Amino acid sequence: MPLDINIVVSPEIASNPKSYERIVARTAGVSLEQIAAIRVKRQSIDARSRAVKVNLSLTVYIDDEREESVYNFEYKDVTNAPVVVIVGSGPAALFAALRLIELGIKPILLERGKDVHSRKVDIALINRNGAVNSDSNYCFGEGGAGTYSDGKLFTRSKKRGDSARALHIFHQHGAKDEILFQAHPHIGTDKLPTVIENIRKTITHWGGEIHFDTRVTDLIIKDDRILGVKTFDGSDVLGQAVILATGHSARDIYELLHNKGVFLESKSFAMGVRIEHQQALIDSIQYKMPNRGEYLPAAAYSLVSQINGRGVYSFCMCPGGFIVPAGVRDGETVVNGMSPSGRNSLFANAGIVTEIRESDYAHLLPEYGVLAGLKYQQAFEEAAFRNGGGAQIVPGQRATDFIIGKRSSTLAKTSYHPGMESSNMIDWMPNVIYDSLRGGLEVFGTKMRGFVTEEATLLGVESRTSSPIRVPRNPETLEHVQIKGLYPAGEGAGYAGGIVSAGVDGERVAEQIAIQILGIRG
Repeated sequence: MPLDINIVVSPEIASNPKSYERIVARTAGVSLEQIAAIRVKRQSIDARSRAVKVNLSLTVYIDDEREESVYNFEYKDVTNAPVVVIVGSGPAALFAALRLIELGIKPILLERGKDVHSRKVDIALINRNGAVNSDSNYCFGEGGAGTYSDGKLFTRSKKRGDSARALHIFHQHGAKDEILFQAHPHIGTDKLPTVIENIRKTITHWGGEIHFDTRVTDLIIKDDRILGVKTFDGSDVLGQAVILATGHSARDIYELLHNKGVFLESKSFAMGVRIEHQQALIDSIQYKMPNRGEYLPAAAYSLVSQINGRGVYSFCMCPGGFIVPAGVRDGETVVNGMSPSGRNSLFANAGIVTEIRESDYAHLLPEYGVLAGLKYQQAFEEAAFRNGGGAQIVPGQRATDFIIGKRSSTLAKTSYHPGMESSNMIDWMPNVIYDSLRGGLEVFGTKMRGFVTEEATLLGVESRTSSPIRVPRNPETLEHVQIKGLYPAGEGAGYAGGIVSAGVDGERVAEQIAIQILGIRG
């Protein structure tokens, strides 16, 4: 029977399984010759002391034992099966499609943007300070927002669903082995497009369909039941159910739902800025050494505080990464962070955001109702645009100047390619956001000595942490509370907070649809 053991080793030893075979044999109480295979179940770094260690949780196979896969994905030919329409092609949509195929249902995905490779052209134009294609950008296109803005697979979600299964699906489609055991798995924005393309090939091979450049403009609803959707060219796409998995930046979809009388509700969200340091500084703080060496990865951090009863925290931390322009239309400034698989950039960045409450945008409620939070978010992005340098040039400020409310006379080097314009953010940022961020930075500077420095740059704004809107659904059937056959899913619907949790949510929705359509349980 396989043995589960835990060992603690140096980073150098952890980098090469051959180096710790003797330690494994000794810990397991067997000889080297008896070990048939060693599988890493989990790997994490302990940097609490000056001697950084790596914790390894291992399964050891003895003699003739062989590792068996826990997950087997058995897809079916669904060419002529009942149809479910899926709006979007992010992780919730793709994982829902794969699960529907396993259960014998045909998915038809409608994506407003382009496939992963064609999408690169529009993203390159944005990075050159060009115009934003409102249907093809860092947020919209095959794979969703995560495809070209990082590919982190870590989730803290405790909701029902199997996050390990999601990781195995990514692995099956080309992601590296390490995502199955790292404490904070990460594919990387340079590798994830190929993985997403492979998932598409699986969907279409088994009879599913994916249509790009196909923006949904209306819902076909009769007697509180959805029958399908209309696309920009006037076509009707019908199905026995519709999964709405559009992501958190599809404001036109929220407005469409609201205008058609589909019940929505406000939810909490967060906004702020993105902060960037030299990665070497973060390494020295976290690892307590001047140079991390060749065996330790680029260091990360996670920070949280309460300022006047309001949460302030780091979000989407990208070690060895870049900051990118993530708006979906001209006239709005939004930034996001990403990391390539090697996390080998000279910079580290993260969102520093604070919670937004309904009281913050109460003045917008009489006019916009449930969409008021969305309008508040949009106004924040428009203010950042007006105080930047035009196009994709964002407002920037040294962290030390932000705290004292002073415009920076010069700005530090940054990974953000389009460029920055010095701006005193206190002049245009809502007081509640500015005061919370300033207080949070002061606290973070005490938690991580050296975090607040004139070489740290704040770029505005980080505003798409999540959606201000939830599309409410029945907690048991996952169907919309009002419209039969409509299944909200993923981040945009308010039920996920990242790639893995969105994928898991998509699978859960698919399983509920199979119960309704075929009477089968996944």
